[in-house]
Amino acid sequence: MTASPAQHRHGGDNGAPAANARTARPGHGASPAAAHPAQPGHGGNNGTPPLRLVAWEITRSCNLACRHCRAEAHPEAYPGELSTEEAKKLIESFTECGEPIIILTGGEPLLRADVFELAEYARAAGLRCVMAPNGTLVDAEAARNIRASGIARCSVSLDGADAASHDSLRGVPGAFDAALCGIEHLKARGVEFQINSTVTKSNLHSFRDIFALARSLGAAAWHIFLLVPMGRAAQLGEEVISAAEYEETLNWFYDFRKNAGMSLKATCAPHYYRILRQRAHAEGLKVDFAGFGMDAVSRGCLGGTGFCFVSHTGQVQPCGYLELDCGNVRATPFPELWRSSEHFLEFRDRGRYKGKCGRCEYHRVCGGCRARAYSLTGDHLAEEPLCVWQPARTAVTEARPCAHGSP
Repeated sequence: MTASPAQHRHGGDNGAPAANARTARPGHGASPAAAHPAQPGHGGNNGTPPLRLVAWEITRSCNLACRHCRAEAHPEAYPGELSTEEAKKLIESFTECGEPIIILTGGEPLLRADVFELAEYARAAGLRCVMAPNGTLVDAEAARNIRASGIARCSVSLDGADAASHDSLRGVPGAFDAALCGIEHLKARGVEFQINSTVTKSNLHSFRDIFALARSLGAAAWHIFLLVPMGRAAQLGEEVISAAEYEETLNWFYDFRKNAGMSLKATCAPHYYRILRQRAHAEGLKVDFAGFGMDAVSRGCLGGTGFCFVSHTGQVQPCGYLELDCGNVRATPFPELWRSSEHFLEFRDRGRYKGKCGRCEYHRVCGGCRARAYSLTGDHLAEEPLCVWQPARTAVTEARPCAHGSP
């Protein structure tokens, strides 16, 4: 699931398994994310947008040492992890901010002993959980517990179509074969799963093969993640694609999704929401849920506006890649942090965005990657460094949700 929501990877695999109408809770229609992009005044108390997704790093422990992740091959619990009671209290507090989907991530979430107890507790509270295991620890018993605890979907990352390419990024020989074995256990128990793939210069040429593998495995979705050079991933500078390659990749993705036959999503790639509308407008297509699914009703960067990250120690951040201090749930109740954290308030105020991101006509559906801006410029409100688009407008004007093509 991991890399997140959605959307963000802080530990091993933070991609959020997609929440869609098919897996929505009875009586709640489509997923909480199936609404207009979160903006001030569009829900919540006192104009606070509702929390739609929360990536919760329930443990930082992991059995892998992925090159793009901060977590190490460290199976023991890290000091300071939230206790079971603290974790349950946090789950209860989420319900005060909306009906968020909880992404149980890590590290490797299966290394936390009470993971299924927490998932069942969330289900009892009326919240839906998805999980982001790396797949290598999913055996028959784990798959059975995943299904029994009510976890709606798992995401497993495959960054190559073969063992050599995948294992080189994951840092442990045998990770590819073990992940495939884990997927088979999920399938045997009827657990829906998706495949996540991080885009690098090394694997970009093999994306058709990775997709073909995902489809042959029976994945419900394939999510691509544009690498954000933060933490240990900052050492992969040579693997980060250029702004021009970024644009080319997302245009390819737009075309590829037309005949894919399964759900596709570009994550940590807010530009895609601009490109989708530009391409659809040129083709005379209406951008609505019927034609484009969740991409028509969501926003590129949701950090602080509909999504946030909570670390294993209770530290709150806009996303897993962006290590801005938004408070700690041990010191301040989560709902208060969601309502009033200064960084969250910044991201909800278009007037605080700098450069072309602040004046762009696609701001409402994109927002630029705040983590990438921070990583490459040192300013989380700076314009997106890897965006080639030059806004047509020179002044800050409010672009309404783009349901019919161009804003």
